[in-house]
Amino acid sequence: MTGNEVSLICKAMSDENRLKIIEMLTKGEKCGCDLLDKLQVTQPTLSHHMKVLSDCGLVESRKDGKWSHYSINCDMFSDFKEYITAISCCDSVSGKCGCKKG
Repeated sequence: MTGNEVSLICKAMSDENRLKIIEMLTKGEKCGCDLLDKLQVTQPTLSHHMKVLSDCGLVESRKDGKWSHYSINCDMFSDFKEYITAISCCDSVSGKCGCKKG
């Protein structure tokens, strides 16, 4: 995963509504109409949020009639989680930890 990809994902997830969308999508694919009801935002606002999430690769969409259905791109999300998990406050070579402990 490139630094640019990580940066775009972090920017996308820096919005509370987009975090809520990701949380909803972890339970499975959702229709845009369901997301609208839960978030109580306008359709143009939802479209903006979904574009940001799609552009960074976290969310995929498919059309079904007039509605779009959204789901998490599991490959991209897994790569992002691995990247974040690999970041540590401790130096694995020296064993020194930069974390302040109680």
